[in-house]
Amino acid sequence: MCKFSYSGRRAPGGAGWRLCCMLAIAWILGAPRSFAACLMSKDPAIRELQTLVDKDAAQALKQVQARLQSLEYAPQTNVQLLAALYAVQSQAYSILELDDEARNAASKGLRIATRVSDPVHLDLLSSYAENVYDAAGMEAALKTIDAARAAQAPGSLADTCLLITRGTLQRRQDRADLAISSLTQAYHASTSPEFAAPRINSAAELSTVMRSMGDYTQALALNEEVIDWDAEQGATLSLSVNRFLRGKILSLMGKYSSAIGEFAEARKLSVQLHDTQGVAFADLHDCDARLELGQLQLAGRECNQALRAFRAAHSADEVKDTLALLARIDLASGRADKALSTLNQVLDQGGADLLPSRVASLYQSRARANAALHNYRDAYADSSEYARRYAAANDAERSKAAALLRAQFETDREIERNAVLKRELGVSREQAQRQARELRWNAIVVTSGVLVIALLIYFLVANRRYRQQLVKLASQDGLTGLPNRRRTAELATAALAYATVSEDPLTIAIIDMDHFKVINDRCGHATGDFVLKEFARLGREALRDADVLGRWGGEEFLLVMPGATLEVAQASLERMRTLVFGIHLPTSGAGLRVSVSAGLATSQRHGRSLDEMIARADSALYAAKNAGRDLVCVADEGFLSTTGIRRAIRL
Repeated sequence: MCKFSYSGRRAPGGAGWRLCCMLAIAWILGAPRSFAACLMSKDPAIRELQTLVDKDAAQALKQVQARLQSLEYAPQTNVQLLAALYAVQSQAYSILELDDEARNAASKGLRIATRVSDPVHLDLLSSYAENVYDAAGMEAALKTIDAARAAQAPGSLADTCLLITRGTLQRRQDRADLAISSLTQAYHASTSPEFAAPRINSAAELSTVMRSMGDYTQALALNEEVIDWDAEQGATLSLSVNRFLRGKILSLMGKYSSAIGEFAEARKLSVQLHDTQGVAFADLHDCDARLELGQLQLAGRECNQALRAFRAAHSADEVKDTLALLARIDLASGRADKALSTLNQVLDQGGADLLPSRVASLYQSRARANAALHNYRDAYADSSEYARRYAAANDAERSKAAALLRAQFETDREIERNAVLKRELGVSREQAQRQARELRWNAIVVTSGVLVIALLIYFLVANRRYRQQLVKLASQDGLTGLPNRRRTAELATAALAYATVSEDPLTIAIIDMDHFKVINDRCGHATGDFVLKEFARLGREALRDADVLGRWGGEEFLLVMPGATLEVAQASLERMRTLVFGIHLPTSGAGLRVSVSAGLATSQRHGRSLDEMIARADSALYAAKNAGRDLVCVADEGFLSTTGIRRAIRL
């Protein structure tokens, strides 16, 4: 039975055991190997085997092994042919995700083909490097690849193939900025027909990097190029994986209906290949897309199909991914107790065994399940953990985006620099041949320099604009347009500091939408989003210019009112409550109305820190909830003891 992990490394076992896993691993990694051979052999028999690897790697491996056995008994062995067969064998093992075997085959070939100018030697070198995963090994492989590139003519086919291998290793090291630079250079260098295979390999790798960096438009365009090639070449395995990856990109873009269509096509191809794990991955992501569309029954069916397959294969990580989706389905269907039980199972190790990018949403889902079951203390703890992990993920994404911008800028500048050098070389040769054309070529060089400067200015301006957009995204809630939690906390802290110095009053309020889950469940998430946006708009109308209303998390908001006494704050909140009553719900929400509950706290009464004020306001909010909702409560003065505040902060 196969066992998988997201690290891309497999549990120990024999080659026969691992061959049962050969197709499934590509789905788990989410980034297929470069199937198309980069340096195609001139020998028709070897070229035929290289082409077969793309279509059926297992069958190609059998044929290669049969030919290798026959050569062992040959009186005079063709050394060049033997090395070429080892190269094909290594590539087939690589696609089957048998790393050790791929490296061993490449090592045998490298001992025979030693000339650095030999295409077979370079093919073996790349195959060996692409099957290294440990940090020290990847660093050593990069040095070897760079040394081999130094011996090649810049822009040659061999140099371009080595550049793709370099980008693959850099992506595997999580250096997307360096990988983009290497792969973009290879992609732009692969424009002529004889560079068709390198162009597809670089496009496939570049699409994966662009997707990880959030540039989905570019990732999709590159993926389409690879799919067209796969269909033309009849590379069924590669086509099934790339149709699946196209579905993932479309899902990330929010085009869920189109994504479902791609997963269905990938599933058909997996059925043809008898790839049960590929089918399971298609079902899993189909479930995710249908969940986003609110098709809960269909989503549950797909997820349960995937769960059975993953459990049968003992794919522990994928089982947890599937259970997380099923928990979301239960939560949306009103089965909060079942959802909570499932999420506790998924988070049994505190998310340490899961991808960091997925853990934040799991805590958010568990917070909602706890809230639905009135476990408010647990809900608050999970919400806090979600906020912490979400902020960390946002910081990581911003760093990636900045790195992407730098890499694209540096790559474009390098390409332009190479173009200028080529033009200058042409000018030099023309001057040697025809002195009369000197003035004309000088003018071309000057014009090119002006264009380069203009491009650099454009990139700098675009970079500045992009940074401004990043700052805005980092401080603004994307749905309501209000300040996000971090920005709201910064403004509240500054307001409290000013109130402390000036001895002016400062009042804050925690505001929560009543029965928001019921509205979401009955009217749909689109209506829920509409209610949140309308509340934000009406809130701004009801408040003073100096007041700050920010989104604190989910359906909860923090109101900061500098210079406002409790009486002024209560009056503002009453105006807000009155306006909120006017938010209309669709017919599916018959019998429901939009209302809010709020808890007030003022700095004039023991407001020593923002955490204390929020704890007091939060306690007042829960009092309003327990008193029947649609109320504004003021923090209980009996709660103002140090012990009471500390207890609330802990909760």
